[in-house]
Amino acid sequence: MRVHIRQDWALCSTMKCTKHTAEQIIRKFKTAEQLIAQDNTVADVCRVIEVTQPTYHRWQQQYGGMQAEEAKRLTQLEKENSRLKKPLAKTELEKTMLKDLADGNF
Repeated sequence: MRVHIRQDWALCSTMKCTKHTAEQIIRKFKTAEQLIAQDNTVADVCRVIEVTQPTYHRWQQQYGGMQAEEAKRLTQLEKENSRLKKPLAKTELEKTMLKDLADGNF
């Protein structure tokens, strides 16, 4: 049995995986916009800012036209939202359990 190794899969183990902050994303995205304005292709721009094309397009959807302060505020609101959802979920579960006990469904 012969096993074929794809060349693009070989890069997966050697590429470093990083999680960019919102400020870093916006900084890289603004650099990309400047490069595209200078008639560079998206592939060339992605090579320069060191991201893949799908990542670039995802960033374009999420952060296009956003300022760094807005992105920082967005991440703060998302953290606060997730922090507030936990007690609410716990309260809703307790409410459902008490309702089931009151109805005799236990």
